[in-house]
Amino acid sequence: MATAFETNVLEAHPRESGNKNDARRLRVDGKIPGIVYGAGQDSQPVSVDPRQVSRILHSKTGHNTIFDLTVHSGDNKAVTKAMIVDWQYEPIKGKLLHIDLKRIAMDKVLRVKVPIVLKGEAEGVKTQGGILEQIQRELEIECLPADIPSHIEAEVSHLVFGTVLRVSDLPHSDKLKFLTDANQPVAHVTSVKEEVAATPEAAAEAAAAPAEPEVIKKGKQETEEEGEGAEKGEKAEKKEKK
Repeated sequence: MATAFETNVLEAHPRESGNKNDARRLRVDGKIPGIVYGAGQDSQPVSVDPRQVSRILHSKTGHNTIFDLTVHSGDNKAVTKAMIVDWQYEPIKGKLLHIDLKRIAMDKVLRVKVPIVLKGEAEGVKTQGGILEQIQRELEIECLPADIPSHIEAEVSHLVFGTVLRVSDLPHSDKLKFLTDANQPVAHVTSVKEEVAATPEAAAEAAAAPAEPEVIKKGKQETEEEGEGAEKGEKAEKKEKK
């Protein structure tokens, strides 16, 4: 399995934590605001190049990529391992707006989510006319940063009707600890649901049938209104006699 440890570098510069106008001016200058935290150190507001961030997010290992974060401060620079933990896009144009970065200690385990990739063609699809349905698409794992896989492969060629591939069936080494429930289904073969069309005879009968419920409901309503009117009339008549 390919790991998420790649020699990527993200350049960052310290910034003052400001308001929305400050963030807007930063974006006009071609940068986006971000925050760096973790490893027992104080949080630090930074500015980064969105093109470098996009390159990491669209790499093979995506947001699970471990990279060198270089924070420049004048003539000094601090380099630490880091990963992207959250990011925000502008909803219409899809531009990056903000990024959250976490400092990583390479000797301490992390909890991350990795995609599940189905491999092979299910027997139930080839010979039984079924369709393959993937139920679980991500897996939460715990491991050292250098051991984070880009994905977990799930072999589905043996699946037929009545069999289910579960998390417990997924292959992994001792370096990975699965945190997702072992009984959680990942994929199975299901039948193609066909919508049964009504026959011409049934459609004709349905069209010819009178709308009895509406008539009955309306008649009941009118009867109730007449009853209420009669009751009010009797009360008024008794009052006049008195």
